[in-house]
Amino acid sequence: MRKAVVLLLVLLAGCSGAPPPPAFPDARALADAATAATTSAGSAKFGTDVAVGSVRSKGQGQARFGAGGTAQVMTTDFLGDPLELRQVAGKLYAKVPEGSRDEVGTGKPWVAVSPDGNDPFSQVLGGSLTQLAAQNDPAHTLGEIRTAGTIVSSERTELSGVAAEHYRVELDLARLGGDLPAGLPPESTGKFPVELWLDDTHRPLQVVLDLSPILQGAEARITTRYSEWGGPVDVQAPPPGEVG
Repeated sequence: MRKAVVLLLVLLAGCSGAPPPPAFPDARALADAATAATTSAGSAKFGTDVAVGSVRSKGQGQARFGAGGTAQVMTTDFLGDPLELRQVAGKLYAKVPEGSRDEVGTGKPWVAVSPDGNDPFSQVLGGSLTQLAAQNDPAHTLGEIRTAGTIVSSERTELSGVAAEHYRVELDLARLGGDLPAGLPPESTGKFPVELWLDDTHRPLQVVLDLSPILQGAEARITTRYSEWGGPVDVQAPPPGEVG
């Protein structure tokens, strides 16, 4: 009789609808599963909010994910006015505001941007724009979590009405080496929190980096939201004749 009661309780618990506990025991397993789900989905739309001190900026775009890396198109008000960025085949392009094309020196609407470029646009903004593009790529943050993350807590929850797993992760800069997030200076040390929400197939719904502990009390948060996973996207490099 006692065994029958125990079995009945087990069966009732299995049918109660209670969600199972979050799936990943450590940061490496979490990052590996989310990276695989991102690549499998193939594409997504995204929106970003950056708050650093008194500076606020927003961006939105679409991205294509695959084994060859991430390609994306986004528009951001990072410089105050709308700026279009495209990242395709490992190259980052910025659409130069019409009034600034003579200053850049090419007279063409697009310029290839890199942190170590010799053109005026890259020398002033190359590092910042490269980091901005990297923060939109979930593979970048997931790589940091894999390398230097420790899961602090996890829970089943909802985000904007969607069932989600919510992970709080602590990132240790000492374990990241020179690949620091969001343009932090090389001498940065310490730890900071990252929050990650995944849907029921482990695709990222939202990622929040809180760099305030590293910047000694100054507010510094980067929030990226993902939606429309697997939907159609249009991501192409600028026409070669329009790139200076």
